[in-house]
Amino acid sequence: MNFKIFFSPIPENAVYDISDQGSFYKNIHVFTSEQPDPVAHNIAIIGLPDEKDQETAENYFAANAIRAKLYRLKKGFGKYRISDLGNLRPGVDLAETNLRLKEVCQALLARDVLPIIIGGNHHYTYGQYTAYEALEKLVSVVCVDARLDISEEKKELGADNHIHKMFMHEPNFLFNFCLLAYQSYLIDSDMLKMLEKLYFEAHRLGHLRQNLSEMEPVIREADMLSFDISAIKSSDAPGAFRGLPFGLTGEEACQICWYSGINEKLSSAGFYGYDLTSDDPQQKTAFVIATMIWYFIEGFYHRKDESNFRGHDYFKYVVYMPAEPATLNFYKSKLTDKWWMEVPYPSGKFMYERNLIVPCSFSDYQIAQKGEIPERWIYTQNKLL
Repeated sequence: MNFKIFFSPIPENAVYDISDQGSFYKNIHVFTSEQPDPVAHNIAIIGLPDEKDQETAENYFAANAIRAKLYRLKKGFGKYRISDLGNLRPGVDLAETNLRLKEVCQALLARDVLPIIIGGNHHYTYGQYTAYEALEKLVSVVCVDARLDISEEKKELGADNHIHKMFMHEPNFLFNFCLLAYQSYLIDSDMLKMLEKLYFEAHRLGHLRQNLSEMEPVIREADMLSFDISAIKSSDAPGAFRGLPFGLTGEEACQICWYSGINEKLSSAGFYGYDLTSDDPQQKTAFVIATMIWYFIEGFYHRKDESNFRGHDYFKYVVYMPAEPATLNFYKSKLTDKWWMEVPYPSGKFMYERNLIVPCSFSDYQIAQKGEIPERWIYTQNKLL
């Protein structure tokens, strides 16, 4: 793919005064005059157009504002191999812009390059998701949002119905969908029941906040992350398209991004819904998003290959159950103390090759020791039927 035809360069005024050799900017390759080759890197940043007027959108103020904050941060851990491809040129309408995003992300994923998408509205999640279509595998999605963007009445793709489009997409390659940090009074209870019937997951803000570490196994199962900035409370992020007085703190958002970055399976991340015109004079929201991205990348460069459960880097625990299944097998990493459990495939009913071992937490192991089957095991087994 010729990436140059899809992107416009980043304006010099976004980076002109950065001279610190220890800065994020000085340790990556940025498209200002010549576009870097993403194949030589393992992360590629993509800017999306602002959404106030999609049909004539030629500005990327939101994406560039995030860059201006991110590039002035200090370089983190590891040897960076990061390129900024520039700003995606918009199509004649929203559908075409989403198609362009799909094509670019699809090409990057095929080359084992992780796209980080910044700017634009939350409906670009659909373009990010459809990029996985050509990979011929089932994927799991984590969506951080205060709302559940499902609207059956609206047919055209938009910020309030892109999840519905994702669920209805053919061919269907969605294995799991998890909604994090939703607020109950913003979602119809029937929609939550629908997620439950599909054996998808939803974790409300209060539950997440009680024990954020329990969300780590949920995030560890995901192939892609979609983060709507409106999930962060407006006092921390005033520049969200649909900002709310209640929500995640900036610190909690960064913790979710760290969990996402360190997940070896996760291969794309999108940070959507930033409205520069609503931000405060110091552009606090842009700084929060920049810090979230920094923590995501920090997690990425702390990744460890924990996919071989037949090696000597794991403890295996067998729990004998009072009924079927007769046993539950758990694995604990000696390196990271993370937990997994084994879920058997129903014979002849699964069309794609997938890992039988799914992420879990120590609490799931404790539940099994009491003779109860963990809810996470039940949900996974039902999705395999």
